[in-house]
Amino acid sequence: MKPEKVFEFYRRLRDLEAAPETELKYINPYTLLVAVVLSAQATDVGVNKATGPLFAVVDTPEKMVALGEAKLKTYIKTIGLFNAKAKNVIALSKILVEEHGSQVPATREALEKLPGVGRKTANVVLNVAFGQHTIAVDTHIFRVGNRTGMAPGKNPLEVEERLEKVTPPEFKQHAHHWLILHGRYVCIARMPECWRCPVVDLCAYKPKMPAPQSEEAQRLKAKKKAAKKIAAKKPSKKRR
Repeated sequence: MKPEKVFEFYRRLRDLEAAPETELKYINPYTLLVAVVLSAQATDVGVNKATGPLFAVVDTPEKMVALGEAKLKTYIKTIGLFNAKAKNVIALSKILVEEHGSQVPATREALEKLPGVGRKTANVVLNVAFGQHTIAVDTHIFRVGNRTGMAPGKNPLEVEERLEKVTPPEFKQHAHHWLILHGRYVCIARMPECWRCPVVDLCAYKPKMPAPQSEEAQRLKAKKKAAKKIAAKKPSKKRR
């Protein structure tokens, strides 16, 4: 995608929502870190349902360590892989207390040393909690980057590096959220909703998906199809 198209792509998304925010609920950098760790292979909605009650009683690493792994599991048991995630949350909380003065570090290197924290999680925390211009490539952003032609890549790191290169500086602060929300609600996996996409004319994806037919139109189409099948099965009349 040419630079002028990339600029226009972001400009339109910015016009729709100037300052997008993460859909994960959190109180401070620590609870954000915990929420992002829990969100791996899970939905933000599902994580928020679990962390609402949890964060009402635990909002610091000291409190999490005191809560303990077994009790933590009772709060997050509805989230996928909750056993491993509970172990990681308790472990990273201990490290924060012992090595970082109970504060969430503001560098990718330090964050990635924490249990359960990979590059994507670190990038989310750096962007949301500390305002750094990072782009965390999840499945949605990976799809949007490749499908639109803005940042094609064989893996998340390639897409991230490409986005870092092509994204104009003025859009980097919110690029992550614009792209993830676009992928989550418009450029969805199975059938992108091209008919209501604000950047459809800039996107390289083909064929463009048409708007779905109304229920009445679908019924009429089904009737016509059934009538054709019936007509095809009827024996032809021989001429005498």
